Amino acid sequence: MKVLVTGGAGYKGIKIVEALLARGCDVTVIDTFYFGFTPILHLVTNPKLKILRKDVRDDLRPLLSDQDAVIHLAGLSGFPACVANPGVAIAVNVDATERLVKSLGKGQLLIFASTTAMYEVAPEVEVDETTVLHPAGMYTKTKLLAENICLNEHENTIALRLATVMGVAPRMRSNLLVNDFVARAINDRSLVLYHADAKRTFIHIDDCVRGYMMSIDRQSEMHGGIFNVGSNSLNYSKRQIAEEIAKHVECDIIVSKAADKDSRNFTVSFAKIKALGYDVSISLEDTVEELVKLYRFYRPGPGDESLVF
Repeated sequence: MKVLVTGGAGYKGIKIVEALLARGCDVTVIDTFYFGFTPILHLVTNPKLKILRKDVRDDLRPLLSDQDAVIHLAGLSGFPACVANPGVAIAVNVDATERLVKSLGKGQLLIFASTTAMYEVAPEVEVDETTVLHPAGMYTKTKLLAENICLNEHENTIALRLATVMGVAPRMRSNLLVNDFVARAINDRSLVLYHADAKRTFIHIDDCVRGYMMSIDRQSEMHGGIFNVGSNSLNYSKRQIAEEIAKHVECDIIVSKAADKDSRNFTVSFAKIKALGYDVSISLEDTVEELVKLYRFYRPGPGDESLVF
């Protein structure tokens, strides 16, 4: 199988590429390498892998024609980056996605990296794939627009609304909530919580990868659909996350009364993908343990993930 991965050198991308290569797929990676080249160097010698330094806003048509599937990860990710660069967020997350979709043949599978962050604020109900969305943030607006483009303009699309990813990967992201909390607990010896009881949903990066592989294996059942990817067992409040971390790291938990600029608060149902046999295998406790091991020695350096700060 031939698979093209946009953003293939990123936090999720590297792990997905590793999994595809382990299956014997021919993989093409497109990435700007904004965060450096080191994370992908261990894969360079694999004869099944082609690596191209390209922007998703480039004309990708010459690369797409012989691909069986495209996993579209590339984009401006997260609330702070999109607020700081709204024009880039629209150009990369929306406009580039539309050009990509229009370049695909009817039979080519498109797996779009969507997000449960689009549910934003729904504290009174359990949200699912049928919930009507009205996101207010720049990041979530652009992700919803892109998801709609993929589903409405390319029938053979699977939209995966991922829970917030956590855990260790070759290209680390320390600005994701659980990763960030563990790093702060170790380095600052305290966690300051804003809107401490707001709930979100989480997933270990390896379980995230399994969701993508399942989409390839079960595409006949999943195409044209939206799937929340995660588990009801990983719906947690920030306070619960902090309390779990405090079992492993000596730190103070400080609950602030100040408003949180990121007001997300929701509980997600994963019943739809669970009905297909998917469930997570890695717990919050196990994830915290591996992150503690990492952040006891790890500090981002120049040319590394420090560029996101």
